Amino acid sequence: MSPKGARTMSYRRGLAPALLALLLLAVGSACGAEDQGQNSDPDLVDAVEVPTTGLCRVLTPDDVRLPANATKPVPCTQEHTAETFAAGELPPDLSDLDYDDPALGAFAYKTCSAAFADFVGADESLVLRTTISWAWFRPSEKAWNKGARWYRCDVIGGNAASASYRPLPQTAKGMLAGRPKDTWLSCARGPSVAQGEKVPCSEKHDWRAVTTVKIGDPDDKYPGDRVMESRTRSFCSQSVKAWLNYPTEYEFGFTFFHAAEWKAGVRRSVCWARTSE
Repeated sequence: MSPKGARTMSYRRGLAPALLALLLLAVGSACGAEDQGQNSDPDLVDAVEVPTTGLCRVLTPDDVRLPANATKPVPCTQEHTAETFAAGELPPDLSDLDYDDPALGAFAYKTCSAAFADFVGADESLVLRTTISWAWFRPSEKAWNKGARWYRCDVIGGNAASASYRPLPQTAKGMLAGRPKDTWLSCARGPSVAQGEKVPCSEKHDWRAVTTVKIGDPDDKYPGDRVMESRTRSFCSQSVKAWLNYPTEYEFGFTFFHAAEWKAGVRRSVCWARTSE
């Protein structure tokens, strides 16, 4: 029993949903303090106080690309694309850093990603296979210069590759617990995972992200791209075969991540099965 034609589709996806923070690490302080998202609330612009959790907003990818956000909250009973699930003061050892220091992004990645998984009810594998993700914001540069040192984590109805975000439930708390709806799971439509359009599994598709495989331990050094690809191919071949209930022929794809994601703490690769189910 072997994969049909021994085909594999290896590629490096731009960013996995849960790795949206890696995109945000590159955001510097070049944006003006007045640019804090569309429909800004004057009371939140350049705010020094720690943000309130549980608030909902209509955010866009353009809003998420900014380091600070003051978009006016909306009732969570109304259509929204973001919900603040965590916020707090930065630790003292980060208080003297520059506004755009990469250490702030590293702290946000570890803090928000752990809180995100707990909030939406996802395990380490599901976090890498969902269509939702999170974004983080810091104070405006003007507020930073006044001594503001807080962070804000928002769950958003999309990921770094999304042209727009999908509306979230009234609250995203526990939305991935149990058996998540296909609307929030990652699939692809096309001849291969690499060439296919990434779509929610509720839409017509040819590939589904079905499992993840552990590639290394937390203290391991990055083994290099060649080893990552080899390990991922081997592990995903067996994992997908089991998920498909051991067919005589099958096709599978995989996503493995590189040094930057490894440094951020990612130790899993994503396995895709050829299936319209």
